[in-house]
Amino acid sequence: MNTQILSVGIVAKPRLNTAADLINQLVEWLEARQLRVWLDCETALIIGYPAGGLHREELPGKCDLLVVLGGDGTLLSVARLLGEKSPPVLAVNFGSLGFLTEITLDEVFSTLADFISGKISTQPRMMIDIVVLRQGEIFAGYRALNDAVLTKGTLARIIDIDVKIDGHFVATYKADGLIISTPTGSTAYTLSAGGPIVHPSLAAMLVTPIASHTLTFRSLVIPDRAIVEMSFQPTRETVFLTVDGQVGVELQMDDIVQVRKSAVVLDLIPSNTLSFFDILRQKLKWGER
Repeated sequence: MNTQILSVGIVAKPRLNTAADLINQLVEWLEARQLRVWLDCETALIIGYPAGGLHREELPGKCDLLVVLGGDGTLLSVARLLGEKSPPVLAVNFGSLGFLTEITLDEVFSTLADFISGKISTQPRMMIDIVVLRQGEIFAGYRALNDAVLTKGTLARIIDIDVKIDGHFVATYKADGLIISTPTGSTAYTLSAGGPIVHPSLAAMLVTPIASHTLTFRSLVIPDRAIVEMSFQPTRETVFLTVDGQVGVELQMDDIVQVRKSAVVLDLIPSNTLSFFDILRQKLKWGER
């Protein structure tokens, strides 16, 4: 048995009542192996145990392994909580698409058993740190597994986004927005904006315009050690920074957004049965008419 695994946290998508049976089974299975089980408050509510949960932010520091039940959005929200202690994560798909939550309900316990016994290893996923500089000071900071996105408001005007990489001016992008993504994020918003699919093991970041008004602007693949800096020129539009499609902030003129590789890594436990290419083929329905 993997002696490093002494406690396990379980996080479910809030109000995911269809997960109740699995949560109870997991608790019983883990406790039968003398493992301490922690639930976050909302997961405890699902199984009618309202006094037994921790705040979700506390779980990574308490656990040697996290089991996440939901869709990719649930995993993204948990990944942003990782910090100095980043336990491996088993992500179980209760969603519809699930590029990241690749463990099916049928293979939950076999994958858990193989990981705890040391038969399978984690797959590291790069994360990025994003800071907003306002008048030279850090105004806001975020961590992302997928992407950081600069977008405009609802009016049909473009915005001009100035981009620097490692201090070198790249270009002014005339577009609806700009996406800075990890390889993991290449199958998210970047994909819908016409970017390439990048294998998650590659040490890279992607810079992808959204609806560029210059046809020669294409998705740019850069080294993961690069520091990307974005700012925007005067506009009547409201401009937002959105992180993993879930959190963000309205920007002001002269704000600077910096994106760099995070020291924090998400250690994802892969499927026993599916490769990255299997998942792509199934989720994107390659070869089907």
